[in-house]
Amino acid sequence: MADAAPSNYTDTLAQALEARKDWLEKTELVKLKEELRIFQISYSVLYNMFLKKKLIHEDPYKQETKISELAIPESGPLNEAKRLEQISLRLANYDSQLDFLVNFYQFGIDFFNLERVRKIVGLVRYVDWINLSPDSKSPNTKAAAELVSNAKDGGDSLTLSIIGESITRLPKCTSTIMGILRNLIGYYKEMYKLSVRNAVTNNMQAGEANPAIIRKKMNSAMPGTPFYQEFIDELIKEDYSKDGQTMKEAVLASLKVADDKPKTTKPKVAYKDILLSGIQAVGAAASVVTEVAQKIDANEAVLENRKKGFWEKVKLLLKSMTNSDPDEIIYELQFFDQTKGTETKEQLNFGQFRVELDRKIKIYTGMSGQGPFMNKLKAMAEEQVLEYLERAIKDLQSLHRTLTSLDEYFKSSVVREERDQIKGVKPELASIKNCFVKANQIRHEYSARKEEEEQMKKLGINPDS
Repeated sequence: MADAAPSNYTDTLAQALEARKDWLEKTELVKLKEELRIFQISYSVLYNMFLKKKLIHEDPYKQETKISELAIPESGPLNEAKRLEQISLRLANYDSQLDFLVNFYQFGIDFFNLERVRKIVGLVRYVDWINLSPDSKSPNTKAAAELVSNAKDGGDSLTLSIIGESITRLPKCTSTIMGILRNLIGYYKEMYKLSVRNAVTNNMQAGEANPAIIRKKMNSAMPGTPFYQEFIDELIKEDYSKDGQTMKEAVLASLKVADDKPKTTKPKVAYKDILLSGIQAVGAAASVVTEVAQKIDANEAVLENRKKGFWEKVKLLLKSMTNSDPDEIIYELQFFDQTKGTETKEQLNFGQFRVELDRKIKIYTGMSGQGPFMNKLKAMAEEQVLEYLERAIKDLQSLHRTLTSLDEYFKSSVVREERDQIKGVKPELASIKNCFVKANQIRHEYSARKEEEEQMKKLGINPDS
């Protein structure tokens, strides 16, 4: 066996890792976040479709759960007696974790580490979208495949198109994301081995180079550092075996960043695609708004039936026999004006509101997929798409405001004994809010990146270099 690895290898490795870090930070992490956003939106569309078709239950505590670090949801066998409850909670948790990852997680080489990257791997592979099959040995993959199949049953062409789009995008995103994550794992593995070399093994003789001794010395020199047996085994072979030189050359080759392409070939930021993803985030509210529409129809029927005495019902019967127009239903809703800090009242024509709500549902549905409506948006200029996104966000916020007040109106218009007849929409309102919050985050990210590009141009820096 050879003596310890010469210091020039650690120096060369350190330089290669620094160049690799710069490439990962500027290229791969940007690409990773974009792919994860597409992945998350595609899954969210499926998840909301499952809820809409009542294939799974809404998690009543989903909006109250605070996430501070990524965690892979439960993936063990499902209890057949509690199958629906368990898969509903798992998929809700999965949706929350993906949302946290895309919208709140830090994306930086210094923040990421092996454990965090492995958690992202676990989330991406939580359901095997590439091999989605009801015969899968993975309980989650099997359940997801069955839900997709059931969601398609009896679905119209639009529903089938939305599901098909998600099922196509999720495997593609999985493959791209996993390729980037493998690059990240390779980087952190070599960084780990370099740290161990610098702190422990660079002055170690071949006779001492075994995992037990290295582990003991690491506990003293690197307290709190995890011990990865497979990486230490690689280090020992690279630095002390007869094949070490060949293995080191392979490591350096794997870290090399291609320098034959000019920096100007850096792909331009697809700003319009960012805006379109924001519009899709608004469109994800379609299934939830549909559910709300059904509930407020039921609530309206409860209120109207309470008001109708015998002679009122006779009057309605005569009107129907003479084809007279029904009386308008007017509700006086209360709103809190945050700018003035006071309560305001507005009248709502329920009939007109319901017609408009059905129109909005059709628009949101068109925004959530890749059909003719989205193709029309793609053909627009970037400024027009931005303007449409801003209008869509304001429109959804306004709808959320009206539905919130309408929900309070229904609840306050019945006595306590009748309260169980009124269908509350608090979970749905939280989901709708989540949609426009996501869209707003995407819009702000777009604006920040555009502003950064403009600043670089003013300083004479080519943003594409």
